[in-house]
Amino acid sequence: MNVFNFNAGPSALPKAVLEKAQSELLNFKGTGMSVMELSHRSKEYEAVHQSAIDLLKELLRIPDNYQVLFLQGGASLQFSMLPLQFLKEGKIGNYILTGVWSEKALKEAKLIGETQIAASTKESNYTSIPEFSDLSFNKNDAYVHVTSNNTIYGTQWAEFPDITHAPLIADMSSDILSRPLDIEKFGLIYAGAQKNLGPSGVTVAIIRDDLLAENVEHVPTMLRYQTHAESNSLYHTPPTFAIYMLNEVLSWVKDQGGVEAIEKINKQKAKLIYDAIDESEGFYTGHAVKEARSLMNITFNLPSEEQNKVFLAKAKELGFVGLNGHRSVGGCRASTYNAVPLEACIALSDFMNSFRKL
Repeated sequence: MNVFNFNAGPSALPKAVLEKAQSELLNFKGTGMSVMELSHRSKEYEAVHQSAIDLLKELLRIPDNYQVLFLQGGASLQFSMLPLQFLKEGKIGNYILTGVWSEKALKEAKLIGETQIAASTKESNYTSIPEFSDLSFNKNDAYVHVTSNNTIYGTQWAEFPDITHAPLIADMSSDILSRPLDIEKFGLIYAGAQKNLGPSGVTVAIIRDDLLAENVEHVPTMLRYQTHAESNSLYHTPPTFAIYMLNEVLSWVKDQGGVEAIEKINKQKAKLIYDAIDESEGFYTGHAVKEARSLMNITFNLPSEEQNKVFLAKAKELGFVGLNGHRSVGGCRASTYNAVPLEACIALSDFMNSFRKL
């Protein structure tokens, strides 16, 4: 059966990566073992580990004064880990709310220290991204936190504010590696891998060296960024297979022409589906305002909930997977991450156009 995978995460992986992993599954690099069976201290695995770090630095043009860390616990653990490091007495964790995940990040920070909401679009049901002019800062901000892309509501920051008084920290779980980034705008970027980087199980953090110099003696050892930076993310057994897959995905991105080429294709994919929405004469209604639309998660509704159900049932029959909206908001959602091929988006656009004419 031909399947078009639009799952929001864990999501599609490049077919070429899956095929290579399959071919190496029982005998990695002549070891006679799967990469999952290798010691994380072996030279074969350490080569994979370092390659993944080096490729990410190359693809995102990460400056030398930043470290790449491989962590666990997903972005959800980062919601606690970062305020534990930086939200000290007399400091404020400043959060820009653009969806459920930024709300969850704020909730965890509140358990640790003082927080503030720099701006929020909750009153409009998160259909947009705040204007830079609406952001409210404090001289005592420990950091300013932003969620770059919002999987549930389908909005995305097109540009990021220039923050100079405190580090800008970003959860980029759902759009990292989908477009070029000015890394130097950020003190810390973190991302669960299961959207654009690889399978679930590994979390990438990109952290500036000066933030690693913070006094964190009060923080449990495993929850310190310093611990993982000092050991090249080998302080304890890392998720070796997930990092192996991450390395292969990064190699695939490089083979496609790098992040710039990936962004170009992502724009083509998203345009196909947004055009089907915009040209439907109101049959499909996008959730996000046009200027805030995500290139990764395209959210929309049909005229009624009953028609949503019929659409999703028919789509499933035809091999479209993962088009249901998040359980908290309903509707429909197409997640067009890097590994989703252009052909899948053409097929979905064609289906949407034919369905509304039934």
